[in-house]
Amino acid sequence: MGKKVSLLLTTYNSESVIAKTLDSIMMQDYDDIEICIADSESSDSTLDIVGKYSESSRYPIVCKSKKDGGIYEGLNNAIALSSGDYLQVMNDRLTTPDAISKLVKAIEDEESMCGNPDSVLGAHSDLVYAEGDKVVRYWHMGRGKIGSGWMPAHPTLMLKKSAYDKYGLYDTTYICSADYEFMLRILKAGGRLGYVPEVLVSMYYGGTSNSTSDAYVNSISEAIRALKANNIHPALWITGLRTVRVALQFVKSPFVNAKISRQLENNKNE
Repeated sequence: MGKKVSLLLTTYNSESVIAKTLDSIMMQDYDDIEICIADSESSDSTLDIVGKYSESSRYPIVCKSKKDGGIYEGLNNAIALSSGDYLQVMNDRLTTPDAISKLVKAIEDEESMCGNPDSVLGAHSDLVYAEGDKVVRYWHMGRGKIGSGWMPAHPTLMLKKSAYDKYGLYDTTYICSADYEFMLRILKAGGRLGYVPEVLVSMYYGGTSNSTSDAYVNSISEAIRALKANNIHPALWITGLRTVRVALQFVKSPFVNAKISRQLENNKNE
């Protein structure tokens, strides 16, 4: 039996992007997907757009609208709506029709390679940040260790439901970095992740941790707090290494940018 994948969407007045996100899901070649949308009482046309997709979607859409305290509470609400074996945050765009298939396969390959399926938590890939169809930044972390400043890209992270059952949900006391704290929590014990060395996600530029300079400073402060909360030391040194890794990613790769920009344009025209 194949694994059911739940895609977790959080929306609030998302009329400018929700159709793009849903279109990228509809083009997937993976059969067993459900779309779980936690909406925070949008006042624009977000819910109308979701309703129209629900009528014709090849995948079931579960949507619940209630006020939440932010994206991380919304993610926890979306998880509560899900019934899949694998869960993936999906607030952005998948870049290829086989993105979900590749992440599922990466989990299975990692299980086969390590010989201990229970130690495998999920899989991740590379991503790009994009303004419209223009690539702004390329994110590549590959494989690594927390102590070297490594951290997988959260918007690409597909996890087994059992990981949430074991380690809990997102800590909503964090404003910018609950995703980072969550990943520290699940990875510090040595859990394994499969890896797809391809750009499978295009992230809408301007998230909670990179939209302003103040937000970025706050994300650094919260990152240090998250490391200390999980007894991972030296927190300041690791945060410095991570900052350097992120800064180096701003050195654009013209080949990757051009390739992904063309890919996004082709997907839009199909």
